[in-house]
Amino acid sequence: MIAAHRAGIPVFVTGGVGGVHHEGEKTMDVSADLTELGRTPVAVISAGVKSILDIGRTLEYLETEGVCVSTFGDSTDFPAFFTPKSGFKAPCRGGTRSLELGLSSGILLAVPIPAEHAAPGNAIEEAVQQALREARLQGVQGKEVTPFLLQRVNELTGGQSLESNIALIKNNARVGSRIAVALSQLRNPKGGQRKKPGQLTPLMGCSILLPPLQFGGQTNPGQVHQSFGGVGRNLADCLCRLGAKPLFISALGQDEHANSVMHYCSHMDMGGVARLKGHNTATYCAVISGTGELSLGLGDMDIHQQITENYVSQFADCLAQARLVCIDGNIPLSTIQYVCGLSRRHGVPVCFEPTDEDKSCKPFLSDSWTALSFISPNLKELIGINRALGYPVPQGEIWGAVLPDIIPIYSLVCAQSIPSLYICIYTYG
Repeated sequence: MIAAHRAGIPVFVTGGVGGVHHEGEKTMDVSADLTELGRTPVAVISAGVKSILDIGRTLEYLETEGVCVSTFGDSTDFPAFFTPKSGFKAPCRGGTRSLELGLSSGILLAVPIPAEHAAPGNAIEEAVQQALREARLQGVQGKEVTPFLLQRVNELTGGQSLESNIALIKNNARVGSRIAVALSQLRNPKGGQRKKPGQLTPLMGCSILLPPLQFGGQTNPGQVHQSFGGVGRNLADCLCRLGAKPLFISALGQDEHANSVMHYCSHMDMGGVARLKGHNTATYCAVISGTGELSLGLGDMDIHQQITENYVSQFADCLAQARLVCIDGNIPLSTIQYVCGLSRRHGVPVCFEPTDEDKSCKPFLSDSWTALSFISPNLKELIGINRALGYPVPQGEIWGAVLPDIIPIYSLVCAQSIPSLYICIYTYG
């Protein structure tokens, strides 16, 4: 919510917000979501309050914080995440006046789960109540409660709760996007008239993605989907769709993949893209397991080595005048050093997207990192950076690490005077 508000995003979609835990009047276990809703003017679209929480006390707390709580639809019945009715009522339905009044508090708009997915809701709620009883009997407390309950409910329902969870999140996203569009039209009745951006923002790197193959052994039936990716291309594409006009610097072959990329990216400034004979357009094939995890990645990325310092120097004037330069870890080390050096001399901030663990260390193999204003590593990439800097790194499995273990790892890099280190922290549920 904080990041959305600071970025000027008025509508935020999630599955279900946090709240007051059962027996919260004794433990004072209350989610910070509620406090933040009381002081951040963002409309949060959710399926109500997570059903593992005390919905009644949560609504009372939101009222105390001055949060506008409303339902979406024809009824004021407040949903209980997996079921459209919790037994509690919202004060209103369809309320959006808080945004118009400019209040400093947020809005919680509760969207009932779609009717076709609500049928198993009662069975799931019974599983929730059983999981709560088991948690009390086993003495599960504090931060361990939520992951325990979600895992146990998923086990008791044979995975049905996960399916319902996915369905309601998709529905929330559908409703939230419609609200965001309507709000934008109200605020900008003369849509389509954008301010002309200042200097161009160069970005580098491009590849074609072949994401989810179902792979479980030797030869198995599956599905193959082709899409257009590449870290730099994704960034440039997003900026273009937001009305900016970044210059995209990359290299393609003279093959069918390249023709497809050029056609797909016709809305982008591709003037910085070289077409090289005798080289394959970068292609990446991801083998995805049945659980959605990446099992194997095959990459034909050699063409990225052709994005050389000499080639990029053709765009030196544009780089020197840019408001921001974005580079990714796919390009050669010498090119990263050239871009960082040029940007440092002209006071241009540089954003580095590490791409993967092995490539994340490139700017830190020289003094190039001193030109970075922003980097956005995941935990594995950050560990690669720490390793390059000679800092200690955690041993063994890291994905189960908790926040207190993670913060010191990030602090080491921040101590090296990188102004902004953006991270994503995911919570269960």
